[in-house]
Amino acid sequence: MGVDKSKILENGYIDMPVEQLLDLREEIKKLKRKKNAVILAHYYEDAAVQDIADYVGDSLDLSRKAAETNAQIIVFAGVHFMAETAKILSPKKKVILPHLKAGCSLADSCPFNEFKKFIERHAGHTIISYINTTADIKTVTDIACTSSNAMKIVQSLPEKEKILFGPDKNLGEYIRKKTGRDMVIWNGHCHVHQQFSVERIQGIVKKYPAARIVAHPECNQEIQEMAVYIGSTSQMLRFVQEDDGNIYIIATEPGIIHQMKKSKPEKTYIPAPPEDRSKDSSICEYMKMVDLKKLYLSLTYELPEITLEEETIEKAARPIHRMLEISEKYGI
Repeated sequence: MGVDKSKILENGYIDMPVEQLLDLREEIKKLKRKKNAVILAHYYEDAAVQDIADYVGDSLDLSRKAAETNAQIIVFAGVHFMAETAKILSPKKKVILPHLKAGCSLADSCPFNEFKKFIERHAGHTIISYINTTADIKTVTDIACTSSNAMKIVQSLPEKEKILFGPDKNLGEYIRKKTGRDMVIWNGHCHVHQQFSVERIQGIVKKYPAARIVAHPECNQEIQEMAVYIGSTSQMLRFVQEDDGNIYIIATEPGIIHQMKKSKPEKTYIPAPPEDRSKDSSICEYMKMVDLKKLYLSLTYELPEITLEEETIEKAARPIHRMLEISEKYGI
């Protein structure tokens, strides 16, 4: 049975029935072996998707895996900019994103034309762009970064260098505060990290006085000031593994808690709640768009495929490679 590509563009994914008795996990494993495919999954994906993936990690980890893999097909269980990054680093490989509409509010907060004007207004600055941006933004970037390595990337530059940082204002302000560097920062944010409630977190701490708050640097300053530790998803995971505490409030997308429970099941993890009192956690709806059925169908038909112009790939690859070189130099 063929697929209607126009419907894929309309829906964002392959929408067709699958046999009810089919063991999707086993079928996905068979297809991976048959097609020499690899599945990369971000920490924010659903637990079932994380568990079927060959590699689970944050943006930096997955960027590296995308560059290193010998697989002919990369299936990215994540959001659009991540699949674009995989294609930029592996232009000769087929890159599949099971749901084309799995976007990113942070990337969307930085439109290319507006960001380009922002750069023009601040001529003479070194442009550091968070990996959570479109391929087009990367083409006008000097160095890419992730939340894992952003601090080191900034510190690797001469102290007097003027820096333009985008698009996450909270991460940018955190770095500026820590380093004292001359930085102008784009006013963008991630809706997941922007909506945590100080009052509701304080309520959890009152109920569990021993709870330790662990926060992502994309959180706003009030949340950061409450935290005993601030770091990327992989850094947060490592912290709760090594820390001697027993109960944690996790101020990031709650998908990471699956890996925390797997590594230290004896500890307690509470997702930080948002301002919206009808919700217990701040979930990224984009990260939850991929499920086992979409993974299976995308591997079966090798669609939807991420394609980029050769010129875009060439220009966008430069800041990513520079990021990876700096990361390797400093052992990040």
